[in-house]
Amino acid sequence: MKREGEVRIPSGCAISGVISKSGKNINGREMITSISTMHDRSNGLGGGFAGYGIYPQYPDLYAFHVFYDSNKSREECERFLDRHFDIINLSKIPVRKSDKIVAEPLIWRYFVEPLKTKLKDSKLDEKEFVSKCVININSNIDGAYVFSCGKNMGIFKALGYPEDVGEYFRLDEYEGYAWTAHGRYPTNTPGWWGGAHPFGMLDYSIVHNGEISSYDSNRRNIEMYGYKCTLQTDTEVITYIIDFLLRKKGLSLEEAAKVIAAPFWSTIDHMDEEEAAQARYLRAAFSNLLITGPFSIILGFEGGLMALNDRLKLRSMVIGEKDDMVYMASEECAIRIIEPNLDRIWSPNGGQPVIVTLDSCRDKIFIR
Repeated sequence: MKREGEVRIPSGCAISGVISKSGKNINGREMITSISTMHDRSNGLGGGFAGYGIYPQYPDLYAFHVFYDSNKSREECERFLDRHFDIINLSKIPVRKSDKIVAEPLIWRYFVEPLKTKLKDSKLDEKEFVSKCVININSNIDGAYVFSCGKNMGIFKALGYPEDVGEYFRLDEYEGYAWTAHGRYPTNTPGWWGGAHPFGMLDYSIVHNGEISSYDSNRRNIEMYGYKCTLQTDTEVITYIIDFLLRKKGLSLEEAAKVIAAPFWSTIDHMDEEEAAQARYLRAAFSNLLITGPFSIILGFEGGLMALNDRLKLRSMVIGEKDDMVYMASEECAIRIIEPNLDRIWSPNGGQPVIVTLDSCRDKIFIR
């Protein structure tokens, strides 16, 4: 029997992110190297990556990455896609076979745009049309799961350690201006391909370390607005909350942070009048979207990244800067291994968002 001190019990999960503010390309190999230093924060039950700017050949098309349990599921999903989208290109996602990656589903990629007639008949804007189609597939086509659906970005995830997942998906063959990565250590939800992080909706992606004690309340509330939480993990609900607050309600990233990691009432009482009024409104208007429990997240979006801790800072987060590069990670080692000579390194306070955008998006809080 293992004795106390002979087993390392980490604080669960590893997250890492990097962005070039000037928009220069970063090879996916760097993210594999970064996340691999935190190997002991994972247990082999899920790893994944999100890359932004990785599909310059199709910048205006939605890139659907899909897991299938069978060819029957694939054929049913492709019939649905053909009825709703113009499919410009489709293929299997290239992988390197490995005995470290098990229980492989079929993994396909589609570059699509909504059919103009279907979009017009739906009376929805384009992004809402796409999101509803994705939710429809994931809820109603047995054995099919769209796990990435943004423009000029893609999510790659699997059951395994993150460094093995990165090698499996050949991430050294991709380059983008921003990346996030995750190593999973599930505690009360199953480890499976769909439950690996990142989770995505349109161009938003989330990697998360922690436990959401408010999951059931958050889930019931967000499902009132047409979302379906079907993937057996709390991180899914964070992704949908972010999509709802930013895309549907038009909040800024800073305002969304004040909803999901809302300051305590006692803290609000000591704010200046204008800031306090905003904080009180956000807490009252979106009270059921406050996320409680320990967490740290990195949100990827078109043109940037945001790091955020829970308001008590119960999960670690470190930020590093070097020239135009910004690094985010659970541990300093994940930053130092790819950039040992930092200009600055620091840890944000609980509930304090760290928002980094491309220089070309400097005057925008986020891109709709």
